[in-house]
Amino acid sequence: MTRIAQITLSALAMASLSGCVGAQGDVAKQAAFTPTYGGIQTVLLDGDLVNFHVAMKGARDRADVDAYARCAAAQYALIRGFGFARHVRTSVAQTGGNWRGDAVYTISAALPRGSATIDAEVTVRDCGAQGIPTI
Repeated sequence: MTRIAQITLSALAMASLSGCVGAQGDVAKQAAFTPTYGGIQTVLLDGDLVNFHVAMKGARDRADVDAYARCAAAQYALIRGFGFARHVRTSVAQTGGNWRGDAVYTISAALPRGSATIDAEVTVRDCGAQGIPTI
């Protein structure tokens, strides 16, 4: 085997092992994730525009707060007899270990225009699988 082939194989082996370490780290990070969901407050702003205030402790980052608000919006859409929601905006604040989200969604019976749309039924099912409470 040539020296170049040996170096290439060594590099490939190292890359493979680093992928395994990353995957194990991700599993450990997921196992340590034990959030406390503090509740959802829903405010109907105008017709199909709804504001969701969520609170939680133990979030890893703003994505966890976004997911909690998205789950609330999806369940709210279903409760109101709608199948879809579209994300308008989310503001997230953290004080110590307390996270708060202020999200606005529109709800609709038909798939709304835009890229930030969610299928409420699919999203609620996914939230349940992830252990994220809805309304």
